[in-house]
Amino acid sequence: MDEFVRFDKHRVLSVGTRVVTRVLLTAAGRSLPAGSVGAIVRAPVDHLHAYGIRLVDGTDVTVRRGQFAVLREVQNLDHPDSREGDAFLLREHVIYRCVIGSRAYGLDDEASDTDRRGVYLPPAEMQWSLFGVPTQIELDAEQECYWELQRFLVLGLKANPNVLECLFTPMVEFVSPIGQEMLDLRDALVSRLIYQTYNGYVISQFKKLAQDLRNRGEVRWKHAMHLIRLLHGGIAALRSGQIVVDVGAHRGELLAIRRGEVSWDDVEAMRRGLHEKFEAAFRTTGLPERPDYERVDAFLIRARRSMVS
Repeated sequence: MDEFVRFDKHRVLSVGTRVVTRVLLTAAGRSLPAGSVGAIVRAPVDHLHAYGIRLVDGTDVTVRRGQFAVLREVQNLDHPDSREGDAFLLREHVIYRCVIGSRAYGLDDEASDTDRRGVYLPPAEMQWSLFGVPTQIELDAEQECYWELQRFLVLGLKANPNVLECLFTPMVEFVSPIGQEMLDLRDALVSRLIYQTYNGYVISQFKKLAQDLRNRGEVRWKHAMHLIRLLHGGIAALRSGQIVVDVGAHRGELLAIRRGEVSWDDVEAMRRGLHEKFEAAFRTTGLPERPDYERVDAFLIRARRSMVS
């Protein structure tokens, strides 16, 4: 994890160049994850237009230059081509990096991966350019995901659980001065929207698990565990105003669900009981109706100005 993807905004790549996507794409009615490999089948006349790329599964997609990287350069960042033009090293502009997932939850074992998440703040000249910046970069092999600052804050204002957990995780690996300012305003992102986001997600996912049980006779127990964990977290957030990442006293219960030692009926009963507590916590919560958009916006503008030079 010593390097990040370099991006040369001026070079027009030739047909046949092998590439790897950097963002989630949609084609033929399905989602194509970041990290999909393919080759250029149609090159633009200049660097302002889109490329045609055929993925290894035969799917054709139309993408902008900032949405993919040259595979050879990703695999070998010391290659001379990766230094052409105004190459941009995003790693230099990460302002925050943390660990979430099982290790932060206190649910890890010897086989657990280390899931890292972070935020980057690009220089103003790249933000202002016609090419813009990728809003999210996923490095699947390294179990890492990074968001551009504005994207991260917008998701946080919407009470996205992954983003809120990043802000409150006890496992912080790196934080810059601007990153610390971001952490200092995390309470501005916590609001009653947590109820809508957490509740809606858990209900919809439990319906899918129940459907899996009916259709295939099996349940993804790890997924069920995380839904119960999310309910515990939502209750704690509504009661305290804090996103509690470590599961604490719920560890044994959650690990038993993950191992499939709890029946589906018992898990469903647990979910119903937690939903009652969730409803009660929502009725008495002291959280504001909405996040503090003005405070977050002022911080984003301040952070952008700091990158002008």
